[in-house]
Amino acid sequence: MKTKRGFSTELAYVLGIVFLAIGTAFMERADFGVSMVVAPAYLLHLHFSQTYSFFTFGMAEYVLQAFVLIFLCLVMRKAKISYLFSFITAVFYGLTLDLCMALVSDFWMAGLAGRLVNYILGIILCSLGVSLLFHTYIAPEAYELFVKEISFGYGFKIDRVKTVYDICSCLVGVVLSFIFFGFGHFEGVKAGTIICALINGWIIGRISALLEHCFDFKDSFSLRPLFDR
Repeated sequence: MKTKRGFSTELAYVLGIVFLAIGTAFMERADFGVSMVVAPAYLLHLHFSQTYSFFTFGMAEYVLQAFVLIFLCLVMRKAKISYLFSFITAVFYGLTLDLCMALVSDFWMAGLAGRLVNYILGIILCSLGVSLLFHTYIAPEAYELFVKEISFGYGFKIDRVKTVYDICSCLVGVVLSFIFFGFGHFEGVKAGTIICALINGWIIGRISALLEHCFDFKDSFSLRPLFDR
């Protein structure tokens, strides 16, 4: 029987945020459409940054996630301290995303082939990031926390809940694109967004299964009770 290697849940949290931010940056540069999860925030950024130049992609992320957390409280009919930590994670992710956006611009691959590489790499990194965040007790971003809470709270399979959430987020992105940029022009939500919405949940499920097959996720610090409240 193969012995699993230990993997720190705290490290899974940090790496999950970093991989997610880098993956999102690659997808944005590919210009085939960003991930359906971040599409609404990206469209808010594109629209409001025209008037307020300081309104970055990362800032749009944690502003929108604040509203997602409020909606989660309404759906679950309760509030937890972990939801507050989730907003802190959103700010951490937003700052990391802005940094990754600047870094990825220096490694831009031009041409259709380069864009495809960026897009595929972006999807894989985002899926890996989400999978890692599902294996930590530290509150993930509001998007992942919403999926995790609904899945565990109502007994649904997490990959199916993720797929439904992604499709709903994609539809919101389409509506915002119409509102901000008109019916004749799409921004943020493109063919790559639709493809990602259909396959992202499946990819995350497969990566999660692989991670659980290879690693035994264990806490390195005694902080779990703080995030279970």
